[in-house]
Amino acid sequence: MFSHQDSLYMQRALDLATRGLGRVSPNPLVGCVIVQDNRVIGEGWHQQYGGPHAEVHAVASVADPQQLKDSTVYVTLEPCAHHGKTPPCADLLVRQAVKRVVVATLDSNPLVRGLGVARLTQAGMDVSVGLCEKQARHQNRRFFTFIEKQRPYIILKWAQTADRFVAKSTYESKWITHEYARQWVHRWRGEEDAILVGTKTAAHDNPQLNVRYWSGRNPIRVVLDRFLRLPPSLLLFDGSQPTLCYNVLKHEELKHQQRVRVPEADFIQHVVHDLYLRKIQSVIVEGGAATLTSFIQAGLWDEARIFTASKTFGSGIPAPHLSGHLESKQDVRGDELTLLMHHP
Repeated sequence: MFSHQDSLYMQRALDLATRGLGRVSPNPLVGCVIVQDNRVIGEGWHQQYGGPHAEVHAVASVADPQQLKDSTVYVTLEPCAHHGKTPPCADLLVRQAVKRVVVATLDSNPLVRGLGVARLTQAGMDVSVGLCEKQARHQNRRFFTFIEKQRPYIILKWAQTADRFVAKSTYESKWITHEYARQWVHRWRGEEDAILVGTKTAAHDNPQLNVRYWSGRNPIRVVLDRFLRLPPSLLLFDGSQPTLCYNVLKHEELKHQQRVRVPEADFIQHVVHDLYLRKIQSVIVEGGAATLTSFIQAGLWDEARIFTASKTFGSGIPAPHLSGHLESKQDVRGDELTLLMHHP
């Protein structure tokens, strides 16, 4: 059904789509490649939330619009068929009368699912679905989790010593890993919508939770402070980034933070649901151990990124216990990075 050439062009579209990471949420990542006579004549990706979609950029990049009539369009996600912040991409492809459309995966959004493909098929186009589908769904795992599970995609991250401690008994944890590993973490922060920590991490580490060691968008800061015990002098509350403070006492809009009251029973579940209602598509949970464990016990996680350093503490705060599917292990300049995926 699909040729080797088809796979190469779709792979290029998937590579293009990654350029939107951290910029298009809550929209999905999408890449598009337009080919005529085995030659790429146009390509594009969704670059910014609210901006033109990948197909629009790709069509606009074609030097001679007449070539579109004999072209094949490779797109990583089903073209939209509804009016949102931009017009339907399916209609654009129909107007251009492209010959063939290859789609990696259908869109789970009820406003789109199957409708884009139906629109193209009804217009007489040759439409194929499913090329590199597994890869495309993994690339858009944040989007699909948000749509299908109605919650943000949740990434757990921590650094631990070789003897599996995340901090000393005094809660001191700086610095377990090398500076290069910290750069990775700051890059990850720029790829997600929000970053979350618990009360003890906020109090003892006084983190900024930004991307100062990388270039990118600062995430929304989220802190769990059930009884509002954290002092306003913390860097979390400096006003440099939007900050949500979840608690069980009160709703309150302050100058540098928004306090959000949720029920004490099933606290974590209520926090996650509120983040979903705020259209926060992904969150990276950076600690501490008790907060990470509460997400693990609630079954609310999708992947875990664990740095293990060569140094030891001998005693201290134990690292969370986690079992999942081992996706990869790699060396990051002496620190070991383990990636686990959660498949309940």
